[in-house]
Amino acid sequence: MRIFHNLNVDFLGKRKFFYMLSTTVFVLGLISILFRGLQFGIDFKGGTEVVLEFEKAIDITKVRGYLSDIGLGNVEVKTFGAETGALIRTEAQEIPAANKPQILSIIEKRINEVYKGVKIDRTENPATGSVVYKFAGPDSATKVSKELFQDGFQASRVSLEADNSEVVVRIGVSDWIKENLRSQLPGNSFKVLREDRIGPKIGDELKRDAIIAVILSLAGILIYLAFRFKFYFALGAVAALFHDVLLTLGIFSLFYDLIPGLNLEIDLTIIAAFLTLIGYSINDTVIVFDRVRETMKIHKNAPLEELMNEAVNKTMSRTILTGGTTLLTVVILLIFGGEVIRSFAFTLFFGIIVGTYSSIFVASAFVLEYVNKKKIDIDF
Repeated sequence: MRIFHNLNVDFLGKRKFFYMLSTTVFVLGLISILFRGLQFGIDFKGGTEVVLEFEKAIDITKVRGYLSDIGLGNVEVKTFGAETGALIRTEAQEIPAANKPQILSIIEKRINEVYKGVKIDRTENPATGSVVYKFAGPDSATKVSKELFQDGFQASRVSLEADNSEVVVRIGVSDWIKENLRSQLPGNSFKVLREDRIGPKIGDELKRDAIIAVILSLAGILIYLAFRFKFYFALGAVAALFHDVLLTLGIFSLFYDLIPGLNLEIDLTIIAAFLTLIGYSINDTVIVFDRVRETMKIHKNAPLEELMNEAVNKTMSRTILTGGTTLLTVVILLIFGGEVIRSFAFTLFFGIIVGTYSSIFVASAFVLEYVNKKKIDIDF
């Protein structure tokens, strides 16, 4: 299928207008990033990840609603594995201080059920968020730790020594989540499979690794295109990729709190979307450059701007069909895919549009400006 059989548009002749358009959007995005900042997810700023396994299938949307306002900040809920699993991520690393006494009361009630009337000697450690209970003997400590562990608390004996009579219980975010879900889902028992805390240090390391991943991908593309075409073609392609990533980041910042449903945070899913976007955009750019090279071999004495316009016009049919079908899929994901993949779909939606645009008005225009300025005679 082909469209635009005899298309003859002076794309490169309009490049200065699009320079101004890109600059305007970039400056607006940069101002928004400088003054409003980017909102990072718990992958980068730290938080807690909890995995729950329910006895029966759950409605993940309802679970998300139950946990949206329990004092843990922004809570992200996704299906984990089958329909009975839930992955809960929150920016909170500790249980809210106001709710900790409620959890302690539940733990001590359970201890009293195991040993009625037992004297509870409790010591709290604010640095670790744990509580140590001391009992009369090691047998009591062993029995209490087993009962609390079976109830889903992070309980264990302080040491494995035979005379140890202390039990340590770590009060975590999962305990507060459990109490809220038990009241909302009384007929569906569940257990905590895992609770992991992501500290600020790990978040900083992930942020650094994400930046390195993007930079290395751009460096690899630069080297590859320098061998396949010319070095200034590679520079143009990488400049277009920087343009794509920076403009999309600016759009993230601009749209935050302005459009309902698009308060999206930068997390590892977004980084995956950016890497996907880089691959998609460079594919479009390489096709245009390939057609430029073929056209130059046929018309060696024609002006470069004319040859580039011819190449862009000839590839426009393929660009519209490929980009259009991809965009259609992404729009469906954006509308019907739900909260779980909304950020990925949103990034790809704008990234595909910006990437297609940059293949013509950034990558090709960069090569044209560079060759004209340096007065280079291109020979393939």
